[in-house]
Amino acid sequence: MKNIFSLFYRNLFLTNRLFAGLAVCAVLFLLSFFFPWLGIIPELFFWVLILLFLADALMLYRTKKGVFAKRHAPERLSNGDENELGIYIESSYPFNINVGIIDEIPFQFQKRDILFKTILTPHQHKLINYLLRPTKRGEYEFGDIRVYVKSQLGLIRRRYNFSQAETLPVYPSFLQMRKYELMAISNRLTEIGVKKIRRLGHSLEFEQVKNYVAGDDYRTINWKATARRGDLMTNVYTDEKSQHVYCVIDKSRSMKMPFEGLSLLDYAINASLVLSNVALLKEDKAGLITIAEKLGSVVAADRRPIQLNRIMEVLYKEKTRYLETNMELLYTTIRNVLKQRSLVVFFTNFESMSAMERQLPFLKRISRFHLLLVVFFENTELEKLSEKPAGNVEDIYIKTIAEKFAYDKKLIVKELTKHGIQSILSTPQNLTINTINRYLELKAKQKI
Repeated sequence: MKNIFSLFYRNLFLTNRLFAGLAVCAVLFLLSFFFPWLGIIPELFFWVLILLFLADALMLYRTKKGVFAKRHAPERLSNGDENELGIYIESSYPFNINVGIIDEIPFQFQKRDILFKTILTPHQHKLINYLLRPTKRGEYEFGDIRVYVKSQLGLIRRRYNFSQAETLPVYPSFLQMRKYELMAISNRLTEIGVKKIRRLGHSLEFEQVKNYVAGDDYRTINWKATARRGDLMTNVYTDEKSQHVYCVIDKSRSMKMPFEGLSLLDYAINASLVLSNVALLKEDKAGLITIAEKLGSVVAADRRPIQLNRIMEVLYKEKTRYLETNMELLYTTIRNVLKQRSLVVFFTNFESMSAMERQLPFLKRISRFHLLLVVFFENTELEKLSEKPAGNVEDIYIKTIAEKFAYDKKLIVKELTKHGIQSILSTPQNLTINTINRYLELKAKQKI
């Protein structure tokens, strides 16, 4: 009996309407001292309020399980994307109720306003959807669902607690990967910025000889086969396949810098996942290397269906470190792992010429054996400072320094080009698009 009473008052909450009624009652009792003609009106009002309170409690508590709620969540969340979750709510009351729903979301989101209000008619059910955008990979712990029910009288609220504790992993942006994949299947990649690049010349991979039909390139006519058959015959070429594409991700402190909630490492990881998927769709072999002051993970290039899941599982656990990249270790790892000429996409960040010059000797060595593409980031905050008008001497000084750092980034691109190293200087939000475009361009020009 004690436990039942304890559950009753623990889940009973008084509303502002009840407090307003009690305030009116107190005012009436106070006025009755100055205006005797009020008589029993204050007492009558008080007892009516008590009766309404009891009636409200009876309406809400006579049904043992008045509502049911359950969270609908995906098996995993996509980092940096809006993930849709839902709460299913169902009423068993024979009258209309006002419902307030609190979902205990993980502390990483730092949100305290996840409260949904709705009205349910008798025996009605609803699905309430909402979006969450995680900005860090890892495990996110969800708590219980709290449902607060109020009748039309609105004097009290009854709370229902539904145990919905669950842990969801946050993986690199697989939603973005699927978006690019669907766009590629429907031939609509141009809508999101991927360029159509004209292929130059023919691939070296010969497929077959077939009869010439109107529209075939006359330069592919096989004259020897034509002489033997007496009909025009033409050579058919296919795109070169099974080329190796390695994404090398720098995990050093230079990748710790945040942008719109995500670190540069997270942007590099998301772009690597999408690029690996595109490479596999092109029937190339995708691989992965992560590096900081020591070697992280190595996934040998492959094009089997499970390769993308292997890459995703590795990227899920990667974190930035606090020392500089060991470029000598990276060079020896590439020489030992990559047994044939490959496209090496190196995601890193340079904030100054001196930082790039420390790594340049090793970048030049890598580029002797492989096609090296260095991808680094524009500092968008410096761009904003350099464009901001100066109002005093301090602003002029800040603007000058910002312009110098921005100019250094452009000098880095020129310096890399001078040594025959491909490079991309990109804002974080455009990183994936720019990387895919360059990969398709290099493939079209048969440089891999």
